[in-house]
Amino acid sequence: MSDRRVLLVRGNREFLLEPGETLESDLGVLELPEDVEPGTTVETHLGEPFEVRRLRGTDLFDHLERTGAPMMPRDVGLVVGHTGLAAGDSVLDAGTGTGVLAAYLGRLGAEVTTYERDPEFAEVARANMDLAGVTDRVEVRTGDLLEALDDIEKTFDLLTLDTADAAAVVERAPDLLEPGGFVATYTPFVESARDCVEAAREAGLSSVESLETIQREMEFDDRGSRPSTAGVGHTGYLTFARFTPRLE
Repeated sequence: MSDRRVLLVRGNREFLLEPGETLESDLGVLELPEDVEPGTTVETHLGEPFEVRRLRGTDLFDHLERTGAPMMPRDVGLVVGHTGLAAGDSVLDAGTGTGVLAAYLGRLGAEVTTYERDPEFAEVARANMDLAGVTDRVEVRTGDLLEALDDIEKTFDLLTLDTADAAAVVERAPDLLEPGGFVATYTPFVESARDCVEAAREAGLSSVESLETIQREMEFDDRGSRPSTAGVGHTGYLTFARFTPRLE
């Protein structure tokens, strides 16, 4: 992995540093050793301790540079769980954005090719892939996947789409997927989800389903237990379909 940064954690405060860097805060000055190891404790010059942690997926979600609303970890989990993605699988992704999905899939061992239309967003995504340590497995391309489809010569195990024109790409899924491969689209509006479902059916894909993703945190106190009324329970719509060629 190209990025060596670690988290320094004290309570609910977190700092992202590379070995050899210096942290200056109200808790004092801390010079992070070059040979620092996750799981150890380091102290500022005032004796204030910090726990050293290696970056995990959930940490990356909080520390990747944002270029828009990223896919939530719970939605990434649904994509992985519904498609059975595994190390060594190949993924074609569009709508990179911050790169949360691409980073997660790359850290699971998948080989990801992802397209981002906005050149500035693409540059940020490349830096985020470096932070995630997946530059050897995730290639961020600047461009529109729909316009690039005719130049793609290989097939993939998974096609993931977070774009306004997702349905138009779903129509081409049989040309892009390995037999048994999946397409997963993430859409903010139910009309877009319906378009993806109809496109998948028209393309002859199987196992077509669309899910609204809702999650509520539970609160437990002396008065009783109930779902939290804070936060946003709904995030979006995930549509899945599978390419299963018919036998002649």
